[in-house]
Amino acid sequence: MKGWVLILGATSAIARATASTLAAAGYHLCLAGRDVDELQRDATNLAIRFGNQTCHREFDVDRLETHGAFFSEVQSLPGGIDGVVVAVGYLGDSPSSRNQPQLQRVLLTNFVGPAAILALCADYLEERRAGFIVGISSVAGDRGRQSNYVYGAAKGGFSIYLQGLRNRLFASGVTVVDVKPGFVDTPMTYGLPGMFLVASPAYVGERIVRAVLARRDVVYVPWFWRYIMLIIRHIPEKLFKRLKL
Repeated sequence: MKGWVLILGATSAIARATASTLAAAGYHLCLAGRDVDELQRDATNLAIRFGNQTCHREFDVDRLETHGAFFSEVQSLPGGIDGVVVAVGYLGDSPSSRNQPQLQRVLLTNFVGPAAILALCADYLEERRAGFIVGISSVAGDRGRQSNYVYGAAKGGFSIYLQGLRNRLFASGVTVVDVKPGFVDTPMTYGLPGMFLVASPAYVGERIVRAVLARRDVVYVPWFWRYIMLIIRHIPEKLFKRLKL
């Protein structure tokens, strides 16, 4: 049996699928998020299905002042934490760029909060000289588009943050995986226009765990998004700024 994995934003569809795959791989799970009742149900279900140890903790990534006390509590789990999965996210209402409260929350939930909690996790894993961090970013962070550039900017900043952590923690033996999903069939994306090549959360969760075990750096899910975004990144700006994307 492997050690504990802390999953932040554990009630999201991708997080739940990842938790099931991690449990099947033998990890104990600490589920953290805002909805304590839902977390308790999920933790109990995983323990029954897979026979692993599970726990749940209340965690709000937007409340930066609570991060220190929260992480002090979870790092005392028996044997310590082997890995952290950051699955928090907030798409916002369109257009969030013209709504100050929405804009601030999108940046806080997708970048500032995750970066703040991972600063604590990184120090901990660096001292242990082992473990992994998974940050779920988005293909939206690869290039700014008028339809979602605030969300894209937050996810793009998060990817750069993960890149820096990877560079810093490599010498300590800590793996940092940046997962960039395309369109995924989740409640957050339900009803959005323009959805195509939609992946299931189960598929994404499986690919995330596979990437951890293979010590990958950056993973596009599904794989073909790497090439879609490669094309989009290489469209000249003089042309790109005229497109309605």
